Amino acid sequence: MPVFVHIADERDAGSIRRGGLTLPKTRLRFEETERRKYGIFALPLTPNFMVSHQWLRVLKHKGHRTAVGVYFRLHDGELVWVGRYNEPKRLVPAAEAAAILRRDETLGFETTIPRSISAKEIGAIRALPQVLGWRYSPNAHERGIRCCCKFCQKSNIKGRRLWEPFEKEFNRL
Repeated sequence: MPVFVHIADERDAGSIRRGGLTLPKTRLRFEETERRKYGIFALPLTPNFMVSHQWLRVLKHKGHRTAVGVYFRLHDGELVWVGRYNEPKRLVPAAEAAAILRRDETLGFETTIPRSISAKEIGAIRALPQVLGWRYSPNAHERGIRCCCKFCQKSNIKGRRLWEPFEKEFNRL
């Protein structure tokens, strides 16, 4: 029985402990597609802490103040949706999803459980370190810089170093 971790806001930890993880009530706001599935987002626990908790930084960027990990077990044969971020998902047993993540250690891996998790199934709720994971998308820095203009680099760290030489060249012409 693989252990899964769901990352939640610390402000919700009390209600999760009492009522479990419930399905989001925003089902009518989006349609399920092959890339986006309805359910509880969680990742299988692996020996590599970074891989198991990779979504922490993204959630922090979206407004979570302090995150906690909600740990629970799923039966080996229970079906879950798996796939990489923004790619088509496929339905596999929970044990296979855990094996895929342990084997590949894929950044951007997503697992969606298509049911609620009751409070009895939750094994632990623990505080997590607050700086971890990737921002925007996995391996975003491997693509390199797409544009060096002032508008695109305006709020980026050290963005001025990129656009100032181009601005000086443009003003010289």
